[in-house]
Amino acid sequence: MNKIAILYQNEPPPKRNGIQKPMKPGGYSDSGADIGYCLKENGFDVITPNDQPHPNNDYDWVFPDSNQGIQKAIKMGANIFWLNTVLYKNHPIEEYFNSNIEIVGQIPDQVEKYDDKIRTNQLLKKNNLPIPTNIIIDKNQDWDKLLTNVKYPQVAKPIRGRGSKGVSVVNSQRELMFSLNALFRHDQYGKSVYLEPFLSGQEITITIMPPGKYEVDKQDVYFHDYWSLPPVRRYNHENGIAPYNGIVAVINNSEVLPDIELENEKIKKIKQQCQIAAKLVNAKAPIRIDCRANDEGQYFLFDLNMKPNMTGASRSHRKNQDSLTMLAARKMGWSYFDLLKNMIYQKWKPSSVEEEKK
Repeated sequence: MNKIAILYQNEPPPKRNGIQKPMKPGGYSDSGADIGYCLKENGFDVITPNDQPHPNNDYDWVFPDSNQGIQKAIKMGANIFWLNTVLYKNHPIEEYFNSNIEIVGQIPDQVEKYDDKIRTNQLLKKNNLPIPTNIIIDKNQDWDKLLTNVKYPQVAKPIRGRGSKGVSVVNSQRELMFSLNALFRHDQYGKSVYLEPFLSGQEITITIMPPGKYEVDKQDVYFHDYWSLPPVRRYNHENGIAPYNGIVAVINNSEVLPDIELENEKIKKIKQQCQIAAKLVNAKAPIRIDCRANDEGQYFLFDLNMKPNMTGASRSHRKNQDSLTMLAARKMGWSYFDLLKNMIYQKWKPSSVEEEKK
């Protein structure tokens, strides 16, 4: 019998090269509870820390991703772990990879590797995928000398970021200096900042799904390679940046592209490029890639997110909490439960990943 336990982020991930990925308040317990509630309501056996979980209490539905939390879930019978958390090399779940469990989510060390924008964009560039040019700015560098020939506007962002937190558009060197000082002030994002040209065209988000069996239109369909859900357009930006979804719900500034635009050759091309990117990072679950066009309408991949938000309007007090991935899934004819069910179909055994590495 499959018994599912959902993990949430219990504490910030370790620093890597002095760079800290900021932690979301609640550690994704909200989306974890959305997932757990929806699955349980639709007949799945969901293990919860509270025997009678309340729909409004996130922590009734999810286990902390610590050794203690994982052990508790296993003692309660869990044999499928949904990793709705930020992963990294030597994450506590890896200690249980030799036990008889299955995983919904990514490979931990792959997430750590590709959370680093520098490393990821080097990989994409090496494989001829379009990314904006960039400059890495170190806290202790001579900024005036480094930025002599920079053309504005630019976007300053953390190297290991989370959504739009810490991201800003700067229109002059003076604004950039102000932004750098703010980013470096408390070392919240580490000692380096990523700088790239601001792209003034349309922004879209593409969710890429891994190969495997899916249920589409009530029929089993097997995808032999990575494939994408319909792109979602972002609008109502604040100072050129899509606002953090904890402040503005994505349903209020996002919509699936209309059918006529889905047939546009530039959209088809960027979808294919995102699918190549997903294959390069060996995604085992949905990933989300944000893309934006320049003045000529050419799209660039500017942010690859190994852990897209998976909130969904399953609980009565969260009817406005569909994620970007969920908006795209609805265009496929999927409900939130359909999306989650299809994600479970892609569960994997840690032993199979070890075989891949050999």
